[in-house]
Amino acid sequence: MNFSELSQLRPDLAFIAHWIKPQSRVLDVGCGDGVMIDYLKSDKQCSAYGTEIADDKVLACAKRGVNVIQQDMENGLSMFQDNGFDTVLCLSSLQMMKHVEPLLRDIARVGREAIVSFPNFGYWPHRTALLRGKMPVSKSLPYEWYDTPNLRCATIYDFSDLATEVGLEVLECVALREGKPIQFLPNLRGSLAVFRLRKK
Repeated sequence: MNFSELSQLRPDLAFIAHWIKPQSRVLDVGCGDGVMIDYLKSDKQCSAYGTEIADDKVLACAKRGVNVIQQDMENGLSMFQDNGFDTVLCLSSLQMMKHVEPLLRDIARVGREAIVSFPNFGYWPHRTALLRGKMPVSKSLPYEWYDTPNLRCATIYDFSDLATEVGLEVLECVALREGKPIQFLPNLRGSLAVFRLRKK
């Protein structure tokens, strides 16, 4: 997969990909169908692995030829050594975890740097939906309240506080909408929060 294909398929991943150095070791926690690993392997020659729990997504990874381990992230990353990876990705999956803080600490232990993304609940349409008395449903939050896999709702400010609390330094924080960075009022106008982090 080349950059043009990734940009068309997932503009958010294309933005994040520019933070990952060529030929680096990458772990994608909750890698989904493996599209990011596919790109990193073929276009940046990274040594990349994924973890995923869902059967259909593990199968999709296998069809792409992506190295994936079927594992529940709630059980942590004990199979990986300290600083075993240059970058650990956790893209749009942390909000689905019951135990966010321990997993984030584990991600920091395993990687020299981490990139975390999640739907920004501070995004103005989400706030408006709540003001109308309804749970938000949008492109970044496509589920109804009764079938959502999202267990944790956070804004950019909330996650920034947690990152500091667990001993992570925020190297960069970007809010995206339709895969493009939002400069003005990012917590209000960005639907997806993306953090680049490292241990202090």
